[in-house]
Amino acid sequence: MPSPLDLRRRIRSVDNTRQITRAMQLVAASRMRRAQEAVQALRPYATHIASLVERLVRATGEERLPVLLRPRPIARTAYLVLTTNRGLAGPLNSNIVRTAAREVDAAPPGVEVSLVVVGRKGHVALRGLYDLTAVFTDIGDQPSVRDITPLTTLLVDGFASGEFDEVRMIYPEFVNTLTQRPTVVRLLPVVLPEEFESTRDEDIIFEPDPHVVLEAIVPRFVEMTVYEAFLELAASEQSARMVAMRAATDNATELIESLRLAYNKLRQSRITSEIIDIAAGASALADA
Repeated sequence: MPSPLDLRRRIRSVDNTRQITRAMQLVAASRMRRAQEAVQALRPYATHIASLVERLVRATGEERLPVLLRPRPIARTAYLVLTTNRGLAGPLNSNIVRTAAREVDAAPPGVEVSLVVVGRKGHVALRGLYDLTAVFTDIGDQPSVRDITPLTTLLVDGFASGEFDEVRMIYPEFVNTLTQRPTVVRLLPVVLPEEFESTRDEDIIFEPDPHVVLEAIVPRFVEMTVYEAFLELAASEQSARMVAMRAATDNATELIESLRLAYNKLRQSRITSEIIDIAAGASALADA
């Protein structure tokens, strides 16, 4: 049985841990709000550029589509896997890695698969299992479009040159504070959303012509799609860390209460034992 001194030391140690997890919870909550605002601010732009690309595709015609929009027989598939650089984010990274492994294992026979991994956690989990074409671990928690330019250039150039016939992206979609859904989307060739309404484009004039404009804007559309996924990753990471740290804080509080209860019981037991010893000694002296 532990001594009262051991219990006091254990209570002090757990209380120090609780203070750390509480501070990390508050920091993650603050960062999560900023990440949510960044995602919400980007969505109108993403909607408008997707609508513009859809109009340009209709104006150009299928026979003149850029190479980034043309499907072809798939012999080589690349997966872009987005994970975090730091842990303490609950099951976020393990869910992404598990989804990536499931997607790779489900690839049709004869299709060559390679991975482009973002984040140290994904690199550590996948480096011994699959062929990694590239690893990016120097992209921060709040990336800019310039920060992801080398990544998007690698994917666009690889698809345009025939190194990849298809590029799929796996990332955590931020649904709400408690839910971050692993999502798989086809990045290349570009797939436009299907919810656009039919509009009349006769009054729109593209200069120099729709084909040239489309050639220039499609790489930006791919860049925007990847950037939006990075913002989703940042929001998911902070929300998952906040929930994990809140659970750790609650568990520490429960452990402290149980340790204090054990300490009080042990202390009461020792006091009772000492009182009994004193009473027994006094009784022996009286009988003598």
